[in-house]
Amino acid sequence: MIWSARQQQMLRAMGLRPWSRAAPVPQAGEPEKVAAPSTESTSAPASDRAVGPARTRAAPPHVAGASAAALASPAASPVAAADEPAAAALAERRQAIARLDWPALREAVAACSACTLHGTRTQPVFGVGHTEAHWMVVGEAPGEQEDLQGEPFVGAAGQLLDQMLAALSLTRAAEGPQPPAQRVFIANTLKCRPPRNRNPQPDELLACEPFLQRQIALVQPRIILAMGRFAIQSLLQSNEPVGKLRGRVHRYQGVPLVVTYHPAYLLRSPAEKARAWDDLCLAAQVVEGELSPSSPSPDASRSAR
Repeated sequence: MIWSARQQQMLRAMGLRPWSRAAPVPQAGEPEKVAAPSTESTSAPASDRAVGPARTRAAPPHVAGASAAALASPAASPVAAADEPAAAALAERRQAIARLDWPALREAVAACSACTLHGTRTQPVFGVGHTEAHWMVVGEAPGEQEDLQGEPFVGAAGQLLDQMLAALSLTRAAEGPQPPAQRVFIANTLKCRPPRNRNPQPDELLACEPFLQRQIALVQPRIILAMGRFAIQSLLQSNEPVGKLRGRVHRYQGVPLVVTYHPAYLLRSPAEKARAWDDLCLAAQVVEGELSPSSPSPDASRSAR
């Protein structure tokens, strides 16, 4: 098992030693500093934080795998004892999630106890939308209303997101006459609300990461719209501010990805809505084939901050 630099850093933050069948893994740098709380409903994301280059891996097969009970067992938790068996159990859990189909994945999220958030949530927020949507929106962590209703983006930020999507004739509705090209699947980096809408912790992001990866692999979107600091950090890795990552198309596991601000941030900073609209138009150009995924946005120099 080869651990990425980010995974090594998260494991060390949890007191775990990265396990590998190969040579010892070099030590990573200092942990990233955590900014002020940022959640879907009540807090604006720290949009000037950094993220980075896309990773690539082959999408796993779409077949059912291990049971939800096995995936939620304490032995598979990333907060288990700091030894090689714990690291191996974490790797095994990730591999098991990568084999789940939609029903089994939903069941695994509902039964998950891999971090402490399962003990404070009202219910998990799995995601919503058409499972063959051409668009996929990735948000941050559920807020209070999301936790109560079990659906991402349902507060004021969600209303703004729906307006943004409607401007492009897109809908989050799972049912209806619209074709997949006009459908959106929405998911969060975390499936459970952090208490008091605090920032997600490294172990929580690590525990939820396989769920998001599997959702992306199952949807197979034409474009990913990453909204907000933690959504972007879960998909890309770097120390570049979000503003500098805007205006161009990135890739996540071969899928074009566009970075933009979280709607909660836009509610607090209305002047940035024009830039967010530029981001949506850029994503639409990629989906419609008007812009190559490897090309910069025509207004990249104007959009960059």
